[in-house]
Amino acid sequence: MLFIFHQLSLPLIILVIAILSKWYFFPSKPLKNQPPSPAKLPIIGNLHQLGSSPHRSLQALAKKHGPLMLLHFGRVPVLVASSADASQEIMKTHDLIFANRAKSTVPSILSYNARDIAFADYGEYWRQIKSIAVLQLLSQKRVQSFWRMREEEMDLLIERIRTISCSSSPVVNLSELLMSLTNGVICRAALGRKHGGAEFKQLFADFVELLGVFSVGDYIPWLSWVDRLNGYDVRAVKIAAEFDAFLEGVIEEHVDRKKRTSSGDGDGDNDDEDKDFVDILLEIEKQKDAGFVLDRDAVKALILDVFTGGTDSTYATLEWELSELIRNPHAMKKLQDEVRKVANGRPKITEDDLDQMPYLQAVVKENFRMHMPLPLLVPRESTSDVKIMGYNISAGTQVIINAWAVGRDPSLWDNPDEFRPERFLDSSVDYRGFHFELTPFGAGRRKCPGIQFAMNVNELVIASLVHKFDFGLPDGQKGEDLDMSETTGITIHKKLPLLVVATTCD
Repeated sequence: MLFIFHQLSLPLIILVIAILSKWYFFPSKPLKNQPPSPAKLPIIGNLHQLGSSPHRSLQALAKKHGPLMLLHFGRVPVLVASSADASQEIMKTHDLIFANRAKSTVPSILSYNARDIAFADYGEYWRQIKSIAVLQLLSQKRVQSFWRMREEEMDLLIERIRTISCSSSPVVNLSELLMSLTNGVICRAALGRKHGGAEFKQLFADFVELLGVFSVGDYIPWLSWVDRLNGYDVRAVKIAAEFDAFLEGVIEEHVDRKKRTSSGDGDGDNDDEDKDFVDILLEIEKQKDAGFVLDRDAVKALILDVFTGGTDSTYATLEWELSELIRNPHAMKKLQDEVRKVANGRPKITEDDLDQMPYLQAVVKENFRMHMPLPLLVPRESTSDVKIMGYNISAGTQVIINAWAVGRDPSLWDNPDEFRPERFLDSSVDYRGFHFELTPFGAGRRKCPGIQFAMNVNELVIASLVHKFDFGLPDGQKGEDLDMSETTGITIHKKLPLLVVATTCD
C-alpha cells in the first residue's frame, strides 16, 4: 500500500511543483522600476533571510541593497524602509496610502478580529476608536490625573529594592521588579486595581509571546497547516478566550460597583479624575446616540490594547535604559548629579521635577535610538499604487519600517553603537513622530496614542531610581561585562534578567 501511495503521489507532487513554480516565477504584470531586491527562493521567497533577529537581518540586507528594498515573503511583496528619508515618505508624505494594517492571523485572533487600535484596518471604525483613545483615555488631562498612582507605585518599588538590598540575599532582580511596577501602573489606570497573581502574569506572558510569532500561513496560505502543526492558532484561540474571560470579570466588577453606588450602597459616583479606563469606556458604550456604537467587544479590544501596549513596551524600555546606564558609569554619574541637584535634598522626585532634567531627556532619547521597543514597528500595507523615492510600489504591498536600523544609521549618528546621551543635548530631534531619525512610537496616523502616558512612567522611574540608589553588578562584575543579548518577538527584551546590587544613597 505504501509503495502504491508513493507511485500515485509522485506525479501529483510534480504537478504541484510545476504549478507553483509558474505561479512564483511568472507573477501577473508586476510594476516596472521596483526597488532593488535580494535573490529569492521558489515558494518561500526571502523568508529564509529573516533569521532569529529580523531587525538585524534586514539591516544587513539593506547595507547591500539600499535603504528601500523589496522582499517577498512567500508571494507577498514586502517593502522594507531602513532610512529616515524612506520612513518619512511612508509615514508622512504618503501616510494615507500606507495607513492600513497588514493582515496577520494570530494578532487578529488575540484582538477580537483586529478591533483594537493597533491592528484594525484604516477606516471609520479605526478613526472612531482612535479618537476615543486620544480624547478620552490618553489625553494630557487624563494622564496627569494618574500622577498620585504613579508616585505610589514608585514608592513601592523603592521600598522593595531597599528591603531586598538589606536582606541576606541582596541581589535584586530589577527586570522582575520593573515588570511588576509597569503592570501595577497600567492595571490601576486601565482596570481599576492590580492584577498581579502568577496565573495572570503567565497569561500576559503567553499573550505577548503570541503577538510576536511568525505565521507561515499569512504569506503562503497553502502552508497554513504548518501553523496548525506549531499550535499557534489553537494557542491563540485559547489565550484569547482566557483573556476575554478575565476582561469580562473586570467589566462585571465595574458594572456591579456602579450599581451599588447608584443605589446608595457605596460612596457615590467617583469624580471624573478617579475614573479608570474601564469606567470611561462603559460610559461611552451606553451613549447610543453618539453616532458611533461602541459594543462590548470593542470595549474589551481597547482595554487590551492599552494594557498590553503600555505594560510590555514600557517595561522593555526601562530595562534597557538601566542596563545602558550601568554599562556606562560616566552617563550614570552625570544623570545622578543632575537628578540630585534638582532634588536639592528632598527625599523624593516628583513629576514636576522632570522638565528640569535635560540630561534625563537625552538619556531617554539615546536609549530609544539604540533599543527600539518594537524595532520593526507594526507592519503597514499600501492601499494603492504609489511612487516612493523614485520607485513604483504596488497596491497591497506590506511595509516594514526598520526603526532600529534608522537608529543605528552611521550617516545620521556618529559612532551609532555607542551609548552617548550627549549627542541629544544640543539637538532638536525628538521621539514624538516629527523627526524620522527617531520613531519608537511610529509617526503619522498610526502613531501610538499612548506616548505621554508611557513617558511619564519612564522618566519618573529612571529619575527616582538613580536618585535613591547606586547600582552595580553582583560578584564584582564590571559594567562592560553585562550581557546585552536580545530576545525575539514583537517587543525586544533583554534575554537575561537584569540582576543588580543596589546601594541606598540617603
